[in-house]
Amino acid sequence: MYGFVYTPNVLDREGPVPIYKQVADLVSDQIKRGELKAGDPVPSEATLEKHYDIARTTARRVARELREQGLAYTVQGEGTFVGQPDTPRSPKNMPIYQKIAEEIATRIENGEIPPNRAIPGEKALMRQYSVAKVTARQAVAHLRQQGLVFTVPYRGSFVEPPEKWRTSKNP
Repeated sequence: MYGFVYTPNVLDREGPVPIYKQVADLVSDQIKRGELKAGDPVPSEATLEKHYDIARTTARRVARELREQGLAYTVQGEGTFVGQPDTPRSPKNMPIYQKIAEEIATRIENGEIPPNRAIPGEKALMRQYSVAKVTARQAVAHLRQQGLVFTVPYRGSFVEPPEKWRTSKNP
C-alpha cells in the first residue's frame, strides 16, 4: 500500500528491543530512503497488524513512536502521514474510506449491486481492505451522504433507487 514494503521475518521477537520499536524503525528506514515521502500515508494499523503479525495496540504504538520521532503526524479518522502536521498530503492520497466508498459507488453505478440489495457489511469491508471498523463505517456513511445507500438497523446498508442518487445531474 502506497510504497509500503513488507519485509518478512525481520522482527526479533525474543530480543530486548520492543516489537513496536522494531517495526517503527523499519518504517523510519523507508522514510529515510525516500520509499515513503512527505505527505504519503504511513501503513495503517490494520496493515501493520496483518503484515507483521502484531497486536493492534502494538501497531498503534508504532504510529506514536513515529510521531515522537517527528517523522509522522496523525489526522483523526484519516490516518498517519509522513512529515510534520503542516506537510500537505499528496493529492493522489485521498482518505481510504473515500477510496472504499468510490469503489462501492462504481459497483452500484455499474449495476453490479442493484437497488434494494445489500452492499458489503462492515466486517467484509474490514477484511477486504484491511481497515478498522471506524474506517468501514466512514465509507458507508460517505455513500449515505451521496444518497447511494440507506441503512436499516441490524440488517445492513442497501442500494437506493437511482432517482435518489446525488449526482451532478441530480443534486
